[in-house]
Amino acid sequence: MVIPRDRYLELLVSRKHNGLIKIITGMRRCGKSFLLFKLFKEHLIAEGVPESHIIRIELDDRRNKSLRDPDVCLEYVTSLLKDEGQYYLLIDEVQFMAEFEDVLNSFLHMDNLDTYVTGSNSKFLSTDIITEFRGRGDEIHVRPLSFAEYCAVYPNMAWDDAWNIYHTYGGLPYAVLLDKAEDKAQYLKRLFREVYLKDIVERNKVQNNIQMGILLDIISSSIGSLTNPRKLENTFKSDGNISISAATIKQYLDYFIDAFMVEKAERYDIKGKKYISTPQKYYFSDLGLRNARLNFRQQEETHIMENVIYNELRMRGYSVDVGVIEINERTSDGTYARKQIEIDFVANKGSQRYYIQSAFALPSLEKVAQEERPLKNVPDSFKKIIVVKDNIMLRRDDNGITTMGLKQFLLDPHSLEL
Repeated sequence: MVIPRDRYLELLVSRKHNGLIKIITGMRRCGKSFLLFKLFKEHLIAEGVPESHIIRIELDDRRNKSLRDPDVCLEYVTSLLKDEGQYYLLIDEVQFMAEFEDVLNSFLHMDNLDTYVTGSNSKFLSTDIITEFRGRGDEIHVRPLSFAEYCAVYPNMAWDDAWNIYHTYGGLPYAVLLDKAEDKAQYLKRLFREVYLKDIVERNKVQNNIQMGILLDIISSSIGSLTNPRKLENTFKSDGNISISAATIKQYLDYFIDAFMVEKAERYDIKGKKYISTPQKYYFSDLGLRNARLNFRQQEETHIMENVIYNELRMRGYSVDVGVIEINERTSDGTYARKQIEIDFVANKGSQRYYIQSAFALPSLEKVAQEERPLKNVPDSFKKIIVVKDNIMLRRDDNGITTMGLKQFLLDPHSLEL
């Protein structure tokens, strides 16, 4: 079955012939190769590009090992440019090639060659490599299927069933297409163990993968919770009497981020207009992998819903921070004390900004007041939204705060603008 990835295909098509290297990033098995070699190639052919002008190189294929040599690859591609017509070069898993940034810059000098590459970790987009590209790289980050993309695969499935399956097994395309729950679970467990962890250990030469695994269990169990390396160091000491330094913990967290397994949300002081260095929150790019790591034992829907909302915002192209507001609060003895209250997400894209609360349920006026309180203290007029699990009719109160159901938020691509 072909799963459309229209958003990413449109991004690729819009960048054709822009004089830049199109760099498709994303975690392993999220569909980068399918996007490039199937969907984008079909687009090119539909546009009249002959197959002889589409050059495919899969560097993770052992049969192409010789092409991991940058000079051999450069000579090979050059030999295939037989005429002055437009050619398209599609390279999968470019990080397998040594000095690939130098080779890609060489391809830019070929006027009739448009280059597209994929990679599965952020190492090849480090500051040094971006400098080597001299502003000539254009990144397109692909994520696992969003909930709307999942529903497009199963259009006749009831909302509750779709939501329960999605937040349990995630959006990695192969897992989505498996029929049986046990097959999905086994695939995700095997993928985590044999691909993601193995890749991190080998790439970073991790010596103590047991400690790294324990850290992964801790952050899997506490998605959306404020933490930092020092706090995690103390957790190791108190829970398992294990000594591991904050510096090592930070290094391991960076490895998870580099593999696109997790993302870090910084805290932002809304009134002070500055970032707070610590603590931060960590969210999983795919909840199926997170749940597989925990053997599907922890299904706390409140935190899972928050993670899904975070991923949706990131998929829509927003940078996402945790909002912090400092207020003066009267104490029981009549004096005032300064207190920090939190907004789950501050979503920014260009001149757009949204303040968003994830509230699983609003069963009482007290709970409503609790969720609205930080939003009412925001000192600007950007839109403020509360997302609840129930499928409710969108409403807006006298304070300008919009409350909408999770279904509408996830399935309507323009839900933030309503």
